[in-house]
Amino acid sequence: MPEGHSIHRLARQLTDVFAGQRLEVSSPQGRFAAGAALLDGQVFEEAFAHGKHLFAAFSSDLYLNVHLGIYGAFTFGGDEHFSGASFIGAPRKIGEREDHGLLAFSAQPPEPRLTTRLRLVSEHGWADLVGPTICRTLTEPEVAQVRSKLGPDPLNRDADPAAFYRAAARTSRPIGVLLMDQAAISGVGNIFRAESLYRCQLDPFKPAKDCSSQQLEALWEDNKQLLELGVKLGRIVTTDPADRPGIPDEQAWPEHANYVYQKQGLPCGRCGASIALEEVAGRKLYWCPGCQL
Repeated sequence: MPEGHSIHRLARQLTDVFAGQRLEVSSPQGRFAAGAALLDGQVFEEAFAHGKHLFAAFSSDLYLNVHLGIYGAFTFGGDEHFSGASFIGAPRKIGEREDHGLLAFSAQPPEPRLTTRLRLVSEHGWADLVGPTICRTLTEPEVAQVRSKLGPDPLNRDADPAAFYRAAARTSRPIGVLLMDQAAISGVGNIFRAESLYRCQLDPFKPAKDCSSQQLEALWEDNKQLLELGVKLGRIVTTDPADRPGIPDEQAWPEHANYVYQKQGLPCGRCGASIALEEVAGRKLYWCPGCQL
């Protein structure tokens, strides 16, 4: 599933290529036809992200709300005046950059796929959405209601980490489970969860309420730093430059990109212990029994 950095990249690109323009909005697949009709012909104002939710404001005081889920992705194209990543969303293969491939340069969008839930068309470009978990039109109060149920997003300037700290203090669930709870902290997915716990040398099974304020603050700041780098790179790189001398962030994939994620059975680069893999709350958790106990 695309993690929070992807949704922020998506919001920035949609704003860059569509802001201030009157859009044709349709649902070729038909499943979003009623919602698309409410947005069709309106001016696209701006898009923003909160965790894994995308919100796009239109001049009609209505919002497009998208959650990509596991399979959702936007594909972009346009003429010579339109530029951006070719797609953002669920990777077509592990580690693929979100700007991989050539942007489709064409004055007219191609025939939509049978699975195209949403199509946005401007004078110079277009965007198609396929496979989302959520695609709906909301009013401003409804947007506020959705956001009120989400934890703070480290990538948002107005995010209050105190809400995350309070959520941790109230539960005996493992900190490795809490980090995946979007009601406690938004945008952190399985890769950031595993990597930030390793980087902070925290036992993923430690009850969240037993974590010190310093440990929780370190987790917040580390996830913020990693998410910001993900926005910049278009892929998740979590290793420190000191651990890969001479290899810049942009060239770290795949061998030097992560410490523990999908490295089960391999020796830890710090202590030599075998990286472990366990199923926790229905998700795969990667961790080092040597560094994180």
